[in-house]
Amino acid sequence: MPEAVRTLTRLDRLLAHGERALEAIAGVPATSRPSPATAIAEADMDQAQRRHAAGLMRINHTGEVCAQALYLGQAALARDADNRAHLLHAATEETDHLGWCAQRLQQLGSRPSWLNPLWYLGSYAIGAAAAMAGDPVSLGFVVETEHQVEAHLAEHLQKLPGQDQRSHAILAQMQTDEIRHAHAAQQRGGIDLPFPLPALMHFSSAVMKIVAYRL
Repeated sequence: MPEAVRTLTRLDRLLAHGERALEAIAGVPATSRPSPATAIAEADMDQAQRRHAAGLMRINHTGEVCAQALYLGQAALARDADNRAHLLHAATEETDHLGWCAQRLQQLGSRPSWLNPLWYLGSYAIGAAAAMAGDPVSLGFVVETEHQVEAHLAEHLQKLPGQDQRSHAILAQMQTDEIRHAHAAQQRGGIDLPFPLPALMHFSSAVMKIVAYRL
C-alpha cells in the first residue's frame, strides 16, 4: 500500500524557507549541476588581481542571494500554482549560481558580503510585494530583473582579469541561464514594468554592487 503524501502546513513551508535563507546567506549550498569552472585550471594571478576578481564574484554571490530571496518571496504569494512551480524551479537554478559563486570565493581566498542578511530580507520583501500585485506584475519583475542581471554579467565578464577563466566560465553560464529565465517569464505573461520601477531597480542594484565589492 503506497504511503500517504504529507501536505505541508504553513509552518512547514516557513521552516523550509528559513532553512533556505540560512543556506543562502551563510553556506555553500548543494548544486544540481557541477560548476562550469571544475575542469579549468586555477590561473596565476597577483594579489591585486585576485582581490579584484574576488570583489566581482562577491557582488555576483550577493546578487544570487537576492535572487533566491526574490523568487521565494514571489513563490510564497503567487496566485497561480503553475507560476509558483515555475518560480521555485528558477530558484533551484539560481541555487546553482549561488553555490558556484560561493565555491569561487573560497578558491580566491575571500568571503561573501557581510551584509547578505540585509540584502536577503529586502529582496524577499520586494518579491512578496511583487506577488501581491498579481502574477503578470510578478513575472514582469522577473523579466526586468533578469535583463538587468544579464547586462551586469556582461559588464563583469569584461572587468574580470583576463587569465581568470574559472570565474569567466561561471559568469558566462549564469548569463545564459538568466536570459532563459527572462524569456520563460515573458512567455508566461510577464508585463513591462511601469516607470519608474526599472530605474529604481537599476539604482538599488548599483548601490548593492558598490557596497558588496568592498563589504
